Amino acid sequence: MRILVAGIGNIFHGDDAFGVEVANLLTSRRLPAQVRLVDFGIRGFDLAYALLDGYDVTILLDATPRGDAPGSLYVMEIDPNSPSDLDHSSGMATHGMNPMRVLQLAQAMGGVTGRLMLVGCEPETLGSEEEGEMGLSATVAEAVKPAAILVEELVGKLLEECRVASYNGAAV
Repeated sequence: MRILVAGIGNIFHGDDAFGVEVANLLTSRRLPAQVRLVDFGIRGFDLAYALLDGYDVTILLDATPRGDAPGSLYVMEIDPNSPSDLDHSSGMATHGMNPMRVLQLAQAMGGVTGRLMLVGCEPETLGSEEEGEMGLSATVAEAVKPAAILVEELVGKLLEECRVASYNGAAV
């Protein structure tokens, strides 16, 4: 099993840097050899091409407004072929890189393979488009370490599911 963990976000837009900060924290952790961790920032084309690399699972890390309390963490699975999932994930950003458009681009270029998941955090502020705002709010900054732990647990669970499926003779 190959897993891509993709930090995305704009460091000049407040809490939008959440995915980048979680990716940066994860670089100091020991991740399994099957995991590739990349801080994509706002490089949407790079992420689109990475989505075409045949990963079994891609985990996106991003600040995603859903109406919950700032700092709330959640995991959701996204079906890149489902317009409703893409529309729901469109809240992921209009702040430098729009992951919905990246997914649409990857689909147009040959399709996303494997599962696509999101570890998201409810932002408190995304800063002003004109002025920018560096640094996470205190609330979202407190969510970075728990989010990194959540990613590590998710990766462990995915790898265990793969081991069990392989042991039981299922195609993985």
